[in-house]
Amino acid sequence: MRRFHRRKFLAAVDKAAVKKAIEEAERMTSGEIRVSVSTYFWGSTRRAAGRAFTRLGMAATRDRNGVLLFIVPSKRKFVILGDEGIHAKAGQEFWESLSSILSAAFKKGAFTEGLVSAIREAGRKLAAHFPCSPETDVNELSDDVDFGEA
Repeated sequence: MRRFHRRKFLAAVDKAAVKKAIEEAERMTSGEIRVSVSTYFWGSTRRAAGRAFTRLGMAATRDRNGVLLFIVPSKRKFVILGDEGIHAKAGQEFWESLSSILSAAFKKGAFTEGLVSAIREAGRKLAAHFPCSPETDVNELSDDVDFGEA
């Protein structure tokens, strides 16, 4: 990821396209996908992602199948966190594929495209293990991009 401050990153990302990708992905799965863009902070990016995961209620989903794409533009880092239900079913390849998609796109400065591609892939892979049941599935978490603190 190029050195971007949060404001420039946000200006470069089509938030409506990201939200639409989340909505479309979640139509295929009971999983919940969130994107959070953090301000600069001191300390571990992984711990900050864990705090955001908790703050956003990601661990409170019925099937424990939430995925968070946590982006820290000022550190040029991201973390992908998932709840306990996902790793047991999807395995390490799930996380590696999402990470590869984001890394490749972010290196080119294609932030919206990277997020949209990773979200679509997450939805596709989650659907294999957590299919959507239109009769019982509800959108448990907001599909909006989060701009909260770490």
